[in-house]
Amino acid sequence: MTPSLKQGRRILSLWLPRLPTDRIKRQRARSGALHDAHRSLIVAAKENNAWQITALNDAAAKLGLEIGMPLANARAVCPDIDVCDADPVADTELLNAIADWCDRFTPLVALDAPHGLFLDITGCTHLFGGEAALMEQLCATLTKQGFIVSAAIAGTSVCARTLSRHKHGRIIAAGDEAKAVKPLPLYPLGADDAIMRGLRRAGLKTIGDVAARGRAEITARFGAAFTALLEAALGQGDSPISPRKPLPDYIVEKRFPEPIATDAVITTTLTSLAGMLIAAMDKQGKGARLLEAAFFRTDGVVRVITAQTGQAVSRVEVVDRLFRERLDAIADPLDPGFGFDMIRLSASHTEVVVQQQSDLDSRARDNDEVIGLVDRLSARIGPRRVFVHLPVDTHIPEREAGPMPAQWGLIEASLAPWPLRIIGEPPLRPLRLFERPEPIDVALAEFPDKPPHAFTWRRINRIVRRAEGPERIAMEWWRSQEPQPTRDYFRIEDDIGQRLWIFRDGLYGEILDKEEKRVDPKWFVHGMFA
Repeated sequence: MTPSLKQGRRILSLWLPRLPTDRIKRQRARSGALHDAHRSLIVAAKENNAWQITALNDAAAKLGLEIGMPLANARAVCPDIDVCDADPVADTELLNAIADWCDRFTPLVALDAPHGLFLDITGCTHLFGGEAALMEQLCATLTKQGFIVSAAIAGTSVCARTLSRHKHGRIIAAGDEAKAVKPLPLYPLGADDAIMRGLRRAGLKTIGDVAARGRAEITARFGAAFTALLEAALGQGDSPISPRKPLPDYIVEKRFPEPIATDAVITTTLTSLAGMLIAAMDKQGKGARLLEAAFFRTDGVVRVITAQTGQAVSRVEVVDRLFRERLDAIADPLDPGFGFDMIRLSASHTEVVVQQQSDLDSRARDNDEVIGLVDRLSARIGPRRVFVHLPVDTHIPEREAGPMPAQWGLIEASLAPWPLRIIGEPPLRPLRLFERPEPIDVALAEFPDKPPHAFTWRRINRIVRRAEGPERIAMEWWRSQEPQPTRDYFRIEDDIGQRLWIFRDGLYGEILDKEEKRVDPKWFVHGMFA
């Protein structure tokens, strides 16, 4: 067991205090626009019918500008200040992109909105030379990418967050959280403004001043939520972070001392990782149903490619073939940029592998071939475009079969209890059912429940030579708030030999118009027999 595991949880809090202005500077740099780093830059948004500052850079902060200040006051202080509109959506996308990049350090990354992240680094710091080395590498890389960062490590997320808001680079040993945060002012706690004003009025200036008061007194005055926040900052309690992604069942990765960019090296690396992943799963008799390959570029961009399987995969060649199909099929090519410095292959969903002796069971061999074909088609054109139909417990024709991705429903579809055809009798349902019934013009039909003698469909006049029916189907009244007309279905053969499935939508005298007058029902073609 590593020392970090003996010490309990270790949380790294990453704070990007200038994220909106850093985003704007990066955008301008990519577009080739000149930007003066010493010029004041603020981001403004309309709040309470007034434009206010929501973010600013260091140059603007040195002028005395603050978040929440009216824009008019800021212009009075600095008339030539650079003002940009706030874009919270772009800020959130950028924060998520940074979180994706932070997956290289730990798969447990959580958002700390609006401009922060939590990284659960428990048990993985030895891979980077310790906590200090990990934090230094993370912050140095983000700084090179144009971000202003502040980070801290502690045993609880609230303590780490409080420290990162006050001073960059603090690493607090387990059990020393209270000692570290008591001298700090109150603002790094991140409590509500109303609570902060109440604390200042009470003469409490530091976290230690508040901690010296009784918990019952603090709870009665400021609420249980603030008490829980205070105790978490002191290391006396904490709530777990909520990672953005569930932890994969198995993970293997390859880091490169020099970035790679050629397709041959990338595919070779994926094959090598697939062998390592299959070997790790094979020890526990598992196979992968959902695979994910992540490619980490040196400039912070992360590309992720997923591959689903119809059954648990436990062979390297199958994994290799699936990702080759995915890489060949993606519309946006896998651009390595200046190269990938890490590739990760993970199995997000695994199942126990059921061994079958396919050499003696031809059905099992055929099933494997069909499932393999479905996997390759899904990898190339997408899993939502390859589907099977499953029976649905309803008597409404257009609802009797429901689509399902073939990778997840192929076995279930093969065992589904479809109604059997009666030998010697014509089929009750057409081979081709239209997605939407097509209207027809009926010239003459006997009252009350006879098929039409002639009708016009697709601009062709047709004469009914043979007909069977009606098959009366009442709509499911419990699924709709409005009354649905009863249908009478007929199997007919016209004068050119086409066999159609037509229905009358409603009974005679059943349908009323807006003026409560009875109208004749309409006729439709719903399908074609072979």
